[in-house]
Amino acid sequence: MNVTNKPKYVNMADINVRASRGPSVGEDSAPPDAEPVWDLIELLFFAYRDFVSDPDGVLETYGFGRAHHRVLHFVNRNPGMKVAELLDILKITKQSLGRVLKQLIDEGFIEQKEGAIDRRQRLLFATPKGAQLAYSLAGLQEARLGRALAEVGPGAHDAARRFLTAVLDHDGRDDVLRLIERAERFRRDQPHPEPQR
Repeated sequence: MNVTNKPKYVNMADINVRASRGPSVGEDSAPPDAEPVWDLIELLFFAYRDFVSDPDGVLETYGFGRAHHRVLHFVNRNPGMKVAELLDILKITKQSLGRVLKQLIDEGFIEQKEGAIDRRQRLLFATPKGAQLAYSLAGLQEARLGRALAEVGPGAHDAARRFLTAVLDHDGRDDVLRLIERAERFRRDQPHPEPQR
């Protein structure tokens, strides 16, 4: 059983399992007798575990979980995002997103507006309260990343960015990089709240 990094829309699971053994025909792979790079696999697992755990205590005080964090993060970074775009980024079902989004809207962290041209569009925006929470959570994660990059030394940010980009599916990299750049351009032109630490 292999884990695929191209999940279909699923509930809030982070992985999707496929029944085949080994990579598909034509995929690059190590020779059959080669050992997996266990150290990197496990370090990525533990790094992700600790990275997402930093905001968990703050989220818990609101009755939120990691799904709420993901939704709030991307809506805050991409004001006016369509629900369909968010579904595509998160790779979750409409039903799963609906539950999380309803709670964030009901509690005043996200607002939904009709599209100016197409009134059927549901465009998402973080409220000031939502933006403040998003920045507070990002501040916790930035502190961990800052410590790690400082420990690695000069050039660490660029090396980490190249490595993480290379881990992405090749056919989805450009979309991810465009999404990040679009959010960066918007943020450069907008004031943002200071994270509370």
